[in-house]
Amino acid sequence: MIRLSAVLALTLSVASLQAAPIERLWLSHAFETPNQLVVNWETETPSDSTVEFGASEALGTKVHRDEKVTLHHVEIPLASPGGRYHYRVRSGEETSAIHSFKGYPKDELRIVIVGDWGYSKVTDFSALMKDDPHLIISAGDNVASLHEKGREGMKAFSALIASQPALFRSIPFMPILGNHDREITPRGPKPPEHPVYDVEAQAYREFFALPGDEWKWHLDLPEFDIRFIALDLQHISDFGSTWQTCHPFDAQSEQFLWYRDLMGQSSQGFVFTLINEKQTAVESQTKGLWHEWFSKGSALISGFGYFADRAELKSGLPYYNTCLKGDGSPYKDPRSKFFAQQDNYLLLTLRRGQPVTIQFKNLKGEVLDTTHIEKRVKP
Repeated sequence: MIRLSAVLALTLSVASLQAAPIERLWLSHAFETPNQLVVNWETETPSDSTVEFGASEALGTKVHRDEKVTLHHVEIPLASPGGRYHYRVRSGEETSAIHSFKGYPKDELRIVIVGDWGYSKVTDFSALMKDDPHLIISAGDNVASLHEKGREGMKAFSALIASQPALFRSIPFMPILGNHDREITPRGPKPPEHPVYDVEAQAYREFFALPGDEWKWHLDLPEFDIRFIALDLQHISDFGSTWQTCHPFDAQSEQFLWYRDLMGQSSQGFVFTLINEKQTAVESQTKGLWHEWFSKGSALISGFGYFADRAELKSGLPYYNTCLKGDGSPYKDPRSKFFAQQDNYLLLTLRRGQPVTIQFKNLKGEVLDTTHIEKRVKP
């Protein structure tokens, strides 16, 4: 006979499991301007979505969605610049602790750009957190693949969020695509009969709430006169084979025409383009087609190589490669001005009316290289 105390203990254990707090949360933007923030989380069972938020832990405002889902994306308004927002999420009987994030400021904006998180062995991000960024942007390859056992499809992105819970629940994260973010089968030594990559990046687009088409997007921060443009360029030499990873990029492609028109319309003082490919590969394969438009911006940033590299292109355009895994083969750019084989990230610091300061920093928080970019002459 089962003792009553054992039944009670089992009941309490099940209830405790069901009431486990929601801990895997991340923040992003689904529109081109930061008037709203998306709070994202996952639950084990389909349930509704509620975000409570406010200027203090008293919260006071609520956004509710009644649909039954396991992947939750809820937009909340950002009422005014600066300050700190507090929030909590609820789904059915599950809830999170109260967390917080910074609103975008009026005086000084700090943005971190990282590359190749998927193969990084970095676990200590305390130096990066000390920089107190308002936004983190990736330069692609956020995960190693979408086929690792136990990390298939969206589970790979879930594992990324779970690896740094304090970071992702407190700083908006805007990733761009690399080839590994859509690798659905092992690559192998030669192109197989089946596609290795999901060109449409369905898992990535479903998991992250991003602007526009999501596989390409742009984000404007009007207070600081800056625009970021995310492209889908990587492994372009494999285009047309079963190793093809990115969308078309020729002169008549949707991606190029979108970028050309967007650059032509960009009146911001600072415009940064993000890719996951070597700039020399893009230049040679497209015969300078993209570079004509890259050069109209403030800088080109990539995450293709496992090192830190800063170059000045023939047009004078600054070019940066950043990577959280800095010990790879040294494919130094032919016009390199700075190069280091260390785990690194970029810190962009903007103060109203001043040039952008860009620093390569290692994961100890040490500054490796510093440059300043003046406002571009607007078209």
